[in-house]
Amino acid sequence: MVVTHAKGRFSRKPPQRKRPAAQGHEDKPGLQVRRTAAKLLGAVIDARTPLDALTDGEHGHPHFLALESRDRSLVRAILASALRHRCTIKKLVSERLQRPLPAGAHALSHILHVGAAQILFLDVPDSAAVDLAVTHAGADPRTARFSGLVNGILRNIARHKEEALPRALVETSDAPAWFGERLAAAYGTEQADAIIKAHRLEPPVDFTVKSDPDLWAERLGGRVLPNSSIRVERLAAPVPELPGYGKGEWWVQDAAASLPARLLGNVAGNTVADLCAAPGGKTAQLALTGARVTAVDQSANRLKRLRDNLQRLGLEADIVEADILAWQPERLFDAVLLDAPCSSTGTVRRHPDVVWTKTPEDIAKLADLQKRLLERALTFVRPGGTVVFSNCSLDPAEGEALVAGLLEQRDDVMLDRIGPEELPGAKHFITPEGWLRTTPAGRDRLDNVDGFFAARLRRLR
Repeated sequence: MVVTHAKGRFSRKPPQRKRPAAQGHEDKPGLQVRRTAAKLLGAVIDARTPLDALTDGEHGHPHFLALESRDRSLVRAILASALRHRCTIKKLVSERLQRPLPAGAHALSHILHVGAAQILFLDVPDSAAVDLAVTHAGADPRTARFSGLVNGILRNIARHKEEALPRALVETSDAPAWFGERLAAAYGTEQADAIIKAHRLEPPVDFTVKSDPDLWAERLGGRVLPNSSIRVERLAAPVPELPGYGKGEWWVQDAAASLPARLLGNVAGNTVADLCAAPGGKTAQLALTGARVTAVDQSANRLKRLRDNLQRLGLEADIVEADILAWQPERLFDAVLLDAPCSSTGTVRRHPDVVWTKTPEDIAKLADLQKRLLERALTFVRPGGTVVFSNCSLDPAEGEALVAGLLEQRDDVMLDRIGPEELPGAKHFITPEGWLRTTPAGRDRLDNVDGFFAARLRRLR
């Protein structure tokens, strides 16, 4: 049965005949944006499709590519809010129902979440968010008979959001249960809660600069972090329009992502392999220090981005398109940096779809791949050489446990412990075991960063 608004709640109403899909609304301003947002939300939640792939400017979803630039930005904003606060929105919707939505009513759920995200978290007039959601529901044969329900729920949420939203945020953990459980097992309940709360917040933008951090902090409207990155809380313009972009004075790189390359120390004049290198932030770091860098990645599209980035920055590296597990270099390197493919759970603030598209099984498969990549990377470095292994996962299965297991199995490799003096301002990220672990939780001078793990290994023979 359908439920309709009655005295602030919802009561049962005899089912009505299914109405034909609404006509003549295709040109209604804003409707295609909401339809696209709901369709992409469904692709993320129901098909576990990464959001970056759906919103890629060249190869994204056709409905997304058909939109103007401004409308694409609104779609991204709606999806980011809907995914960051998915459990909170679900709670507020379910509280306004006497019974759950029909099984399999995915399209209806996505319409409600898109509407609620605008009402609760975006600067969109409530009336517009409600009206477009109702029109959307009425125009879709799957949801047409629920347009009244959509109207009632969203109007109720809009009317009571001032008191209902703060309560729901306190009572809800915006993460799937499996993710919260794994965080709590790894970090304890208090730290896990802090990480999940941090995922609700839009992160700042960090820049790595080629020189003169103080100058570029002033020009970009930011501040210098202890590791010499520049942090800007809110950009004044799109990245390509910022001062210094065209002349290659800087590149966007989270402060935590800049730390693994620093663990190689002074590599000026040394041969260094950057494995899984694209899109090239770490390659640029190494090239800037004077290393002779070989950047390896198996994705031609990602290597194109790396080439473009290096060209803009005026930096050079040998670029190799190859599968690391099959590639064999002509000679051994002095050092290797392996920033391995992972679950990316350390980047949920920037990619809120991650926890909804990954599973524990994915983490296990990725950890196995990382172990094979690391073992392969160790064969690329000369005896006495250094391998830094890193990734942007928060899960110990892809970090601490993986490296510990490898060291137990190998007597030709040792852990080269990281010293607190090596990373100015980041010594609180160095664990007693001597490796690096960052999380998004915390608000210290060099905090509010992505989650990263890194360990430094030395090949003995």
